[in-house]
Amino acid sequence: MTTEKTNITVETTVNAPAEKVWNFFNAPEHIVNWGSPSPDWHTTKAENDIRTGGTFLYRMEAKDGSFGFDFGGVYDEVKPNQAIAYTIGDGRKVKINFTKEGSATKLTETFEAETQNPLEQQQTGWQAILDNFKKYTETHS
Repeated sequence: MTTEKTNITVETTVNAPAEKVWNFFNAPEHIVNWGSPSPDWHTTKAENDIRTGGTFLYRMEAKDGSFGFDFGGVYDEVKPNQAIAYTIGDGRKVKINFTKEGSATKLTETFEAETQNPLEQQQTGWQAILDNFKKYTETHS
C-alpha cells in the first residue's frame, strides 16, 4: 500500500544577493536569530554541516518553556548559492531553491507535509519562518 505525499511550497524574495542569502540561511550564528515562526518561539541551538551527506540540528522552543523540539536531518544535495535538498529525521523530503532575480534572491521551499497538523497550519508556520528570515537578512549585514 502506498500513500500519496502532499507537498507544500512557501516562498519569499529577499532583497540581498544570493551569497548573503545563502550565508544567513545556513550559518548557525544567523539561524538562531531568525528560525522561529512567531515572537513567542525561538531557536536556542543550531548545528549545520552544509554539505551533501552532512547533518543539521536545530532546537526550537517556546519562550515560556512549555514546549520544545529538535528539527534535524541529512543533506541529500547541496549546490552553494543555488539549491539544498534534505531529508528530515522523520523521512520527509525538503527542497530549497535560491534563484537570483537581479540584485534580489528568491527562495522557494517545498516540503512534504506531516500528518499530525492541518496543511494550512504547516504552510502558515513554514511561511512565517521564511518571512522572519527575509526580515532578518534584509536588516542585518
